[in-house]
Amino acid sequence: MKRIFTMLLVLGMVVLGSVLLGGCSPTQNVGVLDVNKVMTDSPKVKQFQEQLNAKGKELSEQLEKDKPNISAEEFQKRQETAYNEFLKMKQDMESQIDASIKQTLEQVAKEKKMGVVLYKNGVASGGTDITDEVISKMQ
Repeated sequence: MKRIFTMLLVLGMVVLGSVLLGGCSPTQNVGVLDVNKVMTDSPKVKQFQEQLNAKGKELSEQLEKDKPNISAEEFQKRQETAYNEFLKMKQDMESQIDASIKQTLEQVAKEKKMGVVLYKNGVASGGTDITDEVISKMQ
């Protein structure tokens, strides 16, 4: 989840930098997105988390089932393999979540004719909060 947040933060900084270099017209709308709320409230993110938890449980149960029948060395190898498999799945899901948020964010920003979308934790005041719309469109 930190990786997604970091990637979204970098994306926001790039957008902010391009706006500062390109100039802001007073007619541009500024959107605000609460990434933390998206990560906790989005059904799509929850679905990915449930899949990840199920895979972790499945791998763990299989290891415990095999443990009495294998050597300690073999158990450690299988444990490392299972951990690597779990990490790969987690990274794949994080990439999918990131792509989904980015695509949905771009869609909402375009529909609302927003020139800039910033992350809520970097905005003291102002802007139009589009978080709920992003969450609802991520279904």
